[in-house]
Amino acid sequence: MTTEPFVHTVRPRYAEVDQQGVVFNAHWLTFFDEACTRFFEWLGDDPSKAFFADYDLMIVKVVVEWEGPAGFDERVEIEVSPTRLGNRSLDLTYRSTVGDRSVCTGVITYVSVTPGTHTSVAIPGGLRDRLAVVAPA
Repeated sequence: MTTEPFVHTVRPRYAEVDQQGVVFNAHWLTFFDEACTRFFEWLGDDPSKAFFADYDLMIVKVVVEWEGPAGFDERVEIEVSPTRLGNRSLDLTYRSTVGDRSVCTGVITYVSVTPGTHTSVAIPGGLRDRLAVVAPA
């Protein structure tokens, strides 16, 4: 983990583009989920273990704002940053660009749960500390 923001890159596949020639809206959540997994890996966690033993997150709210087109095979860069840290929940903001064009922004609210359950718990201290380090001031 560095002080640079985390950026995950996707290249939309042909099947993810609609007849209008842009990424179909539902695929943004898949892209954001993939970016989320890699973000927690970047924070120092092994997602194949952490999400099943140490902590887990469930989505409780999603806001997606389409800002411009992203098409087949374009390089879409998704910057992920924690923008709110509560006791049991947090917001991650996803800013997607193609080159210098903003194409989609998402804010997802997650609640911390005990792995394998739907029981809300406090965000684990170590995770909270790692998130706080990279959260915008």
